[in-house]
Amino acid sequence: MLIEMAKEARKAARQLARATEDQKNAALLKLADLLEANQEPILAANETDLAEGRTAGLSEALLDRLALTPKRLSGIAGDLRNVVGLPDPVGEVFEETTRPNGLKIHKQRVPLGVIAVIYEARPNVTIDIAGLALKTGNAVMLRGGKETIHSNRALVALIKQALEECGLPPGAVQFIDSPDRALVGELLKMYEWIDMLIPRGGAGLHKFCRENSTIPVITGGIGVCHLYVDAGADLNAALPVIQNAKVQRPSVCNALDTLLVNKAVAEAFLPRVVERLAQDGVTFRAEPRALAALKEPEAALVQPAGPDDFTTEWLALILGLKVVDDLDTAIDHIVENGTGHSDGILTQTDENAQRFVAEVDSAAVYVNASTRFTDGAQFGLGAEVAVSTQRLHARGPMALKELTTYKWVVVGDNTVRA
Repeated sequence: MLIEMAKEARKAARQLARATEDQKNAALLKLADLLEANQEPILAANETDLAEGRTAGLSEALLDRLALTPKRLSGIAGDLRNVVGLPDPVGEVFEETTRPNGLKIHKQRVPLGVIAVIYEARPNVTIDIAGLALKTGNAVMLRGGKETIHSNRALVALIKQALEECGLPPGAVQFIDSPDRALVGELLKMYEWIDMLIPRGGAGLHKFCRENSTIPVITGGIGVCHLYVDAGADLNAALPVIQNAKVQRPSVCNALDTLLVNKAVAEAFLPRVVERLAQDGVTFRAEPRALAALKEPEAALVQPAGPDDFTTEWLALILGLKVVDDLDTAIDHIVENGTGHSDGILTQTDENAQRFVAEVDSAAVYVNASTRFTDGAQFGLGAEVAVSTQRLHARGPMALKELTTYKWVVVGDNTVRA
């Protein structure tokens, strides 16, 4: 079954590679319109997934990731329209040169080909991936989690409808409509047909893909994210940034997990953090110096940090608190405990900001801003297929340009090598 799907995707990728930008944009606009026109059946399918998820005991964080609402659907459609407005990178010519023998050489941006994406719990990813892949002339094979099966069936049907109505091959989007985990192992060995694999899920999925795939793998999306409050921070301005990073949507990978506070301001600042965020339902895991700065906090609100609490991606209204001596120890903590996703410093000292940016090797590094901005749409990329936390071939939100590679084009005048 998977071989036939992959072959069809490969055939469709060749057709997409020669599609015009207008054709691809028309399909994206059609899909955006279909999402808005079919909200009722999409939401009904999603409610089936949510009901089954509650019965299966899914966490509130996963249920939040799974849920679609009219507002979220409108946002997804809006992201597609934003992608339409972005320049198509395919065909871009760069690094042009003319050699002494007259050869004209340049690099030309081309689609990757066929991309497989394994993901869990977020049906919006189905549209994000399909939209970005279509814009860049790539075919995709999608394997969502069993918890999103009904939502994804509804969404993929609309994707195929949009492609067909706009004269593009519906086979460009292949959906593995089965929760059978054995299919994942089979998918990982299809190097002849698939050019890149992106797993979006937990650490276990990433590890399994890295260890078993014969296809190049790009991993990311697991975020143990930090903010460091420097001794020279504007504490009044820092408070709403921290609140936004933790509370605005706690179930996603760029939400704040650990707050590091310089010892010079800890006693004055940490009680304010707890008081402010507790109003939003946040609870805290504090190491001994942070506990001391809080002075007899409520046990239900603040608990002593456990051995794994500073390496945990909470995906919930929980925040780790740690007092550090200086910028060096803050950076050391991030390097030792972070995942290279999104980390930031709150400071009014430019020298410290520059050191933080230079020494913290995360995909996105922030100065005086919430970590919640690590997102394709927020970065002006339209959407994303993943947030890569590795160094090759892309880092951070992967959008249009990150779904392309290049070829060398060499033009001569019947030129031969001497």
